[in-house]
Amino acid sequence: MNQKVVIFDFDGTIADTLDALVSIANNMATDFGYTPITKEELALLRNLNSREIIKYSGIPMFKIPFFIKKVKSELKAKIRYLEPISGIKEALIELRNDGRKLGIITSNSKENVTEFLKNNELDPIFDFIHSGVTIFGKTSIINNFLRQNQIPPQTVIYVGDETRDIEASKKAKIKVIAVGWGFNSPEVLAKQNPDFLIQHPSELLDIITSY
Repeated sequence: MNQKVVIFDFDGTIADTLDALVSIANNMATDFGYTPITKEELALLRNLNSREIIKYSGIPMFKIPFFIKKVKSELKAKIRYLEPISGIKEALIELRNDGRKLGIITSNSKENVTEFLKNNELDPIFDFIHSGVTIFGKTSIINNFLRQNQIPPQTVIYVGDETRDIEASKKAKIKVIAVGWGFNSPEVLAKQNPDFLIQHPSELLDIITSY
C-alpha cells in the first residue's frame, strides 16, 4: 500500500505572506508600470483568477518572469518576520503524527521556504520542498515532480489557496483541498469546484484521513 502524500502550497496556505507581498508589489509599481494596490482593489483581486489579475495589472507578459523573480528576491528580506497561518502549525503536526508524508510545491524560492520553516520550527515536518516557476499554473511542476519521484497521483492530495492550485491539481488528476484563509476568496474558490473547501486548518486532518 502506497503512503499517502499531502502536498502544500506555501504562500497564503502555510505562511501568512499576503501583507508582505502587497507591500512588495506596491514598491515595485513604478518599475513595472502599474498603480499601487489599494485595500479596495485587493478585495477585487481576491475574486479574480491568475490570468484575470495579470490582465487587470496591465503588466506586459514578457515582464512577468522578471516580476516574479524580483518579488522573491524582495521577500527574502522579510521572511524572518513572517508567521504561519493561525492554526496551521498544529494541523501539520497532527498530519505528521498520523503518518502522512508531507511536502511543499511552491513558486516561491526554496531558500525563502527553508528559512521560514526553520524560523517557525516546522522544518522537521516536511519530507520535501520543491520550487518551480510558472505564470498561470503548477500542472507541469506537479506532474514532473510526481513522475521523478515515482509517486502515484491517486496517493496525493494538494492543499492550496488559489484558483490556479485547483486548476493544476485537476489537470494532474490529484485531489485538491482549497483553503479559504489565503489569497483567493472562498466564493471564487468554490466556483472552481475543488474536492474540498475548508475555512480553518483544524479541518485538514478529518478530510485527509477520509480519503
